Amino acid sequence: MRLHVAEHPLIAHKLTVLRDQKTPSATFRLLADELVTLLAYEGTRDVVVEDIEIQTPVAPTTGKRIAGPRPIVIPILRAGLGMLEGMTRMLPTAEVGFLGMKRDEETLAVETYANRLPDDLSGRQCFILDPMLATGHTMVAAIDYLLERGARDVTCLCLLAAPEGLKTVEASVGDRANVQIVTAAIDERLNDKSYIVPGLGDAGDRLYGIVDH
Repeated sequence: MRLHVAEHPLIAHKLTVLRDQKTPSATFRLLADELVTLLAYEGTRDVVVEDIEIQTPVAPTTGKRIAGPRPIVIPILRAGLGMLEGMTRMLPTAEVGFLGMKRDEETLAVETYANRLPDDLSGRQCFILDPMLATGHTMVAAIDYLLERGARDVTCLCLLAAPEGLKTVEASVGDRANVQIVTAAIDERLNDKSYIVPGLGDAGDRLYGIVDH
């Protein structure tokens, strides 16, 4: 597993505003979108391209285009939806799939309740979107889901990560695939409720409001 912490003044600024509990949902959504675009720039450095011959207004030249098969972007519902537009802005030719996963707050077990993905992901570059890498259990389940379908190149974009979650993902992935984590920051730890500290709270609730269960 490779880890990339995207260090940039604009990223640090936007992340600080996201952390602030006084930031309203509308502003939170806007800044999350902008932050994801910056993370996507870092996370797509290794996207596969191929040569293409084109004609400019002046002369013929050889350029680059994203190679096939097209990359696939996979937000983990529901919080990952808040990252989708920022990602597809940088990767507009990508396909979009969805994974619905929820964690049992007592056992921390992960249940997959929705799947809109191709059965065969062989040769595809996959980008998982999930704002918070906390315990790592949801991310491990998502990565395993993709690997079972043939994926071997997976990049996970997260606004924040906890050391515990990173260790969990690294231990699970091993050398089975080329997996990269791209995040804006690695925070201190998890608290006794498995929230990232200092973190920014529940990303889904801050993006979309609190939903009664």
